Amino acid sequence: MPRALTVQRTLIPPQERKRYGERLVRRQEYYAKAGCRFWAFEEAGLPGAFLEFFEAPDVETLTRAHQSAPDPILDSGRVYIEVELP
Repeated sequence: MPRALTVQRTLIPPQERKRYGERLVRRQEYYAKAGCRFWAFEEAGLPGAFLEFFEAPDVETLTRAHQSAPDPILDSGRVYIEVELP
């Protein structure tokens, strides 16, 4: 079964950066325990503009992880499925 992915965009003002960094660490720990992977990327040309990626081996695992997450994901219903390439 193909992998499943959710993406979230976030803008963080400079004064919230430290707290956001702490939240990213908590998210990474939570999603790892839920059988998922989590990454965060900051736009090179726009400090404070982040993309967060949540990945699981299947839709069900990702959905369960989002439903139980301590920090809700804004658009957790928009799940992307990996395209199998020949």
